[in-house]
Amino acid sequence: MPAPVIFAKPSAIELPDDPIRQDWVIEGAPRVRSKRVAESGDGTSSVMVWSCTAGRFNWYYSVEETLHIIAGEVFVTNEKDEVCRLGPGDMAFFPSGSRSVWHVPQHVLKLAVCRHRMPRRFGLALRVWNKAFDVLTGFSAGYAAPDYRPVGAVADVQARAA
Repeated sequence: MPAPVIFAKPSAIELPDDPIRQDWVIEGAPRVRSKRVAESGDGTSSVMVWSCTAGRFNWYYSVEETLHIIAGEVFVTNEKDEVCRLGPGDMAFFPSGSRSVWHVPQHVLKLAVCRHRMPRRFGLALRVWNKAFDVLTGFSAGYAAPDYRPVGAVADVQARAA
């Protein structure tokens, strides 16, 4: 049986404090809060809701991150000293191992899809395995999203709705 579909309203999720490392802070006192709201069945991907108050800080990416700004704005400086403003509706991709400087003028709220990087040959093997499974089971729906499961409060809300 497939995992349940996950619905969440990022602006309404209570986010616990998730302090930024002090040695990353350049100026201000940014308050970071975040919550993982879904995780793939294999544990390689997760969806996070993340917010931050005003400040400037370094950020180092240990996983691949694709983000979508929901509210507020941030000015991101990349490794080439190029500055890009991200506001509501904008998205960005940060490869694992990259770094940037974030300047949050007031507040920012984002949704982030984080994924652990895997060696290309393992990714190829996984795609072959999935294709063989699709052929054996007769499943053919084109793109199939990873099997995500709800985490924390989102799981509680879905359990009460069921």
